[in-house]
Amino acid sequence: MPEKKIVAKKASKKAAPKKKVAVKRVAKKAAVKKAAIKKVAGKAAKKKITKSKVVGTEAAVQLAAYLIFKDRIENALPGDAVSDWLAAQEKVAS
Repeated sequence: MPEKKIVAKKASKKAAPKKKVAVKRVAKKAAVKKAAIKKVAGKAAKKKITKSKVVGTEAAVQLAAYLIFKDRIENALPGDAVSDWLAAQEKVAS
């Protein structure tokens, strides 16, 4: 009968490390997921800022191009819509 108790104790000792390893793996996976979520959230925030800057810049270029067009027509200057747009881009960039 004492032999059975020893065997049972050995089996329980072997099972315990496996659980710890499994817990460590789960914790590691959770940490990796959290890091990935933070990374994605950071990228999304950056994209939102970039998009708003682009939209704001595009609106500024549109307004500048319109004003250049209006000035060109009032003063009967030569040109076209493309030259107005390119001039507006240069004006907004500077």
